[in-house]
Amino acid sequence: MLLVHFLRDTCVLTGTHVGCETTLCGACTVLMEGKAVKSCTVLAVQADGSEITTIEGVAHNGDLHPLQQSFWECHALQCGYCTPGMILTGIDLLRNNPKPTREEIAHGLEGNLCRCTGYSHIIDAIESAAQKISKERQRA
Repeated sequence: MLLVHFLRDTCVLTGTHVGCETTLCGACTVLMEGKAVKSCTVLAVQADGSEITTIEGVAHNGDLHPLQQSFWECHALQCGYCTPGMILTGIDLLRNNPKPTREEIAHGLEGNLCRCTGYSHIIDAIESAAQKISKERQRA
């Protein structure tokens, strides 16, 4: 069984979307041990024992993750189908590169397709989240 189907059908975590089932669209992206992976190409048994984070696990204590908040503030979604995968990919991108340029963000999103937004607002949201996260770290 593929991880995407295990998450949706067994765990009832339906925020992970089934798109192309060939790794092209990124709708099924989850974090596995903190790294963005396409769950349509990972067998559930391969993930056994790993920490898996889906979009349902990103907010903490009722507070949106800074990237979720930025998606809302920057109007970075329309239909929302790609949004969970974009956010999880963005979280991984910001973990590896806390201050990315717009070009680096665009490059980091290459494995995720959006048919609605044209990507500009998504890049804005990731850029905004990077600034928020940086300010949070400075306060801590």
